[in-house]
Amino acid sequence: MRRRTVVPGNLQELLNSADDSGPDERGPAAAPARGPAPRRATPYEEFAFELPRGYVDDNGTVHHSGAMRLATARDELRPQIDLRVKENPAYLSVVLLSQVITRLGTVSDVHAGVVERMYATDVAFLQDFYRRINSEGHTRAAVTCPHCEGSFEVDLSGGRLGES
Repeated sequence: MRRRTVVPGNLQELLNSADDSGPDERGPAAAPARGPAPRRATPYEEFAFELPRGYVDDNGTVHHSGAMRLATARDELRPQIDLRVKENPAYLSVVLLSQVITRLGTVSDVHAGVVERMYATDVAFLQDFYRRINSEGHTRAAVTCPHCEGSFEVDLSGGRLGES
């Protein structure tokens, strides 16, 4: 395993270079301008979710279901060099979420523009969902019933309210 020192001047170089698994088989000419193509998540690394409000696409279709993969160190480093994040640090979560959401209904290309157009409720849900799967490794939350004060767990990735 190689060690690299990251200083502000070479962060972009580090992100563009091949990781420790070896060179990219496609070669440098095949790499897209936005960076390397996202790798496919295995079922263990991907978590399904249901948005509270739903993303409304340009055709008016509401998309509730989606999936998010576990984040890599590269996913968390890349937004640090994004000009939009440098201009507005609050934009970091938009860029980060757009990198790890693998599916959103029938939307095939989830990018920052898609996340920008989501309702604030859904973005807040996705930020919490991201934190749970990447920090805690699961989507369950401990809750207490306000009426009987009984404690139990709920799965945040589960169905819509009122559905079983």
